[in-house]
Amino acid sequence: MSTDGRVLRGEQTRATVLARAMAIASVEGLEGLSIGRLAGELEVSKSGVFARFGSKEELQLATVEAAREIFVDQVVRPALETPPGLERLWRLCSGWLAYSRGRVFPGGCFFFSAAAEYDARPGRVRDAVAAALATWTALLERAAEDARQLGELQSTCDARQLAFELDAMGAAANARSVLHDDDAAYDLATTGVLDRLRALATDPSSISWS
Repeated sequence: MSTDGRVLRGEQTRATVLARAMAIASVEGLEGLSIGRLAGELEVSKSGVFARFGSKEELQLATVEAAREIFVDQVVRPALETPPGLERLWRLCSGWLAYSRGRVFPGGCFFFSAAAEYDARPGRVRDAVAAALATWTALLERAAEDARQLGELQSTCDARQLAFELDAMGAAANARSVLHDDDAAYDLATTGVLDRLRALATDPSSISWS
């Protein structure tokens, strides 16, 4: 029982550290993280934080993974509850816009912030961020292709091109809202996504667009 208690406390400390690390990184970048800073801000021992992460890079990688898990819970999993097709594609887009707009992370989308920081810096952290974003764009492309094959999008629709456009509108809304404190950017992106999907849909009235 004593061992179980120590394990539980260790898991709670790790979760607390990662929650703070994600908040810092979304605003200041992953380079803003340090074991000493987190230990000081959270009033826990530096040795205890070090024991759970080992190095700054391992802390950064764990932070990226924790952010990925939150993204999946907030955006991906709810959309996948909808059957394959146009509505699933829309739910992925609207869920992403709601995730960014709702400031699940105070700096907007965690991964767009991390990508801007690491896009030209080779290494394990960049690879982890790139992999997470590649998985997201592949999911959008797969959803678009499923909708095309089901006859819900026009047969001439290029799923890869559509996924790129939808992702770009989300990225633009996130960047504008963060830089200019402009919440209306999400309304513009929502209109853009809806217009694009309706233009390609074989029956725009067949799903709920709310």
